[in-house]
Amino acid sequence: MSFPPQAFVSSSGGARPVLGHVNLMPDTLIANATLDDLRAIVRSMVASATPGITQALTAAARERFTQTAHLYSGGGIPTPPSSAGSSPDSASAAGDYPLLTPFGPTAHMQDLLRRARALYGSGMGFASLRYVRVRDACLLAHAVRATLGLRWDAEGEDALSETLALLDADIAQAIQSCKEEVDSGRVAVWDDARSAVGDVRAALRECQADFASRGRKQSACACAGEREFPFERAVVSLNYWDVPT
Repeated sequence: MSFPPQAFVSSSGGARPVLGHVNLMPDTLIANATLDDLRAIVRSMVASATPGITQALTAAARERFTQTAHLYSGGGIPTPPSSAGSSPDSASAAGDYPLLTPFGPTAHMQDLLRRARALYGSGMGFASLRYVRVRDACLLAHAVRATLGLRWDAEGEDALSETLALLDADIAQAIQSCKEEVDSGRVAVWDDARSAVGDVRAALRECQADFASRGRKQSACACAGEREFPFERAVVSLNYWDVPT
């Protein structure tokens, strides 16, 4: 049996897809294709420039991510942490579970960054900074705070430096996504948007103060004072933009 194709209807929030049943054959494809195959297929569809296909993809993604937001309470981590790569005294001040250790990022940091990238990539920039309506789901703000008081080990220096550089770029990309969210008129609750931006701005200031303090005291490790603040790009992005009032 075949089903009608997707259609769009107008609503106060803009055009959104009306999702019906999935045909048997496409559903079989989706259920059995590998993750790499599905990514290649979706990229090919988006690259085809078929009218409305990108909007349909991102709208469906936003709906899905909104439905699953409650899974990310507790700092943006959906599952309990494993013991690998962490120890009880390595938990950061940002939450109960460590995202960073002296030897590098944990699997939970990678999970958090993937979730944040999916959010800002689908046009949910503010949510990628912080899920305001979900308890403790701070995402990128949480990741910044994971650096507070972190002791660096020579063995993990390269991995930590790379992770913080990526986090810096992610925040800048998320701010760009926030701008597009504002321009498209998709901000539902302005106070939530301001709260999300305010939280990541506060986290960056805390991190700046922490790095400055360590530079003065030389207390974290032998070379701690020589480390530069890692989030300059993120700070610049926020210095030149704020949520409209």
